[in-house]
Amino acid sequence: MTAPYRVGIVGCGAISRNHLEAFAAIPEAAVVAVCDVDPDRARETAARWGIPQAFGSVEELLAAGVDIVSVCTPHPTHEAVVLAAAAAGVHVLCEKPIAIDLASAERMVAACDAAGVRLGVLFQRRFWPAAQRLRAAVDNGTLGRPILGHASVLLHREPAYYGATPWRGTWATDGGGVLMTQAIHYIDLLQWLMGEVTEVHGHIATFRHDIEVEDTAAAVLRFASGAMATLSASTAATPSLGVGIRVTGETGATAELTEFPEGTDGRVTLFARGGTIETEPAHPAGTAPNVDLSTINGQLVPHHTAQIREFVDALGANGDEGREPAVTGRDATAALRILLAVYESSRTGRPVVLAREGALS
Repeated sequence: MTAPYRVGIVGCGAISRNHLEAFAAIPEAAVVAVCDVDPDRARETAARWGIPQAFGSVEELLAAGVDIVSVCTPHPTHEAVVLAAAAAGVHVLCEKPIAIDLASAERMVAACDAAGVRLGVLFQRRFWPAAQRLRAAVDNGTLGRPILGHASVLLHREPAYYGATPWRGTWATDGGGVLMTQAIHYIDLLQWLMGEVTEVHGHIATFRHDIEVEDTAAAVLRFASGAMATLSASTAATPSLGVGIRVTGETGATAELTEFPEGTDGRVTLFARGGTIETEPAHPAGTAPNVDLSTINGQLVPHHTAQIREFVDALGANGDEGREPAVTGRDATAALRILLAVYESSRTGRPVVLAREGALS
């Protein structure tokens, strides 16, 4: 291509820093505009990052002429931004979760398909080298077809985390608690490694934090392949124990990756096959377990960069000769569908069956 893709950042909150740093490292793309519902914050962001244009609305940003928008706004607002971008013929990168309800996510995917634009959703932990190693072990037969999995998400959040931003901690503006905001990354990893989920039986509760939504959840998942997995997640742990993802395959081999402290690179902390077990400490002595949100986000910048670089590469040299990105809107909808099924199962006390095409039944 003769010029970099022109990028607009929608939303100038905390996570926008990761997108700004990522695009700054990619020569094939340049951020030319930002917007925020608070125009002063948009102008301050533009000045700090040397961005030529700042706006108070998505409509103004799209009218200025961009090729890609990065959506960094609160969860329930994603749909309006994505639909506007699709209508303008602009490719979209959206922060997770794609939406807070299934119908909204499906409308977003359909709109981008109809407009012929690409929709990618940020699940940057797939780009950990350790996650890629586990996926390779599935694909190359070392693990073989997964038969059993587990995701343990035991994180620490201070009450101030929920109080610092007005939209956090409510069903209407956050869409959920630990499942929607933190564990969705690891739900995505489980389904990426193990395949399509067809049944969910789960429970949610709020034990520690003064919020509407859950701070703790547990679930059993069944997969189309017949495999099974368990999920436990909480922001009520003190101290944080981080995250563990473990998969056992039909060969009998087992691999586990650990993210500790939260935000650091995942590491393969257990790899058992044949007669050998390779391990390293999941919780190294002397490591401070609780990490503030700014530090967590900052440590994820390299993986944001890897995913955003892959998205730009997927667009192709001319923007119209590309391929699907590594993490699509449909992938993100699958992860959302699983966690929404945990909510539904907890509400009804019954397992939720997911039809093969993805609709709740």
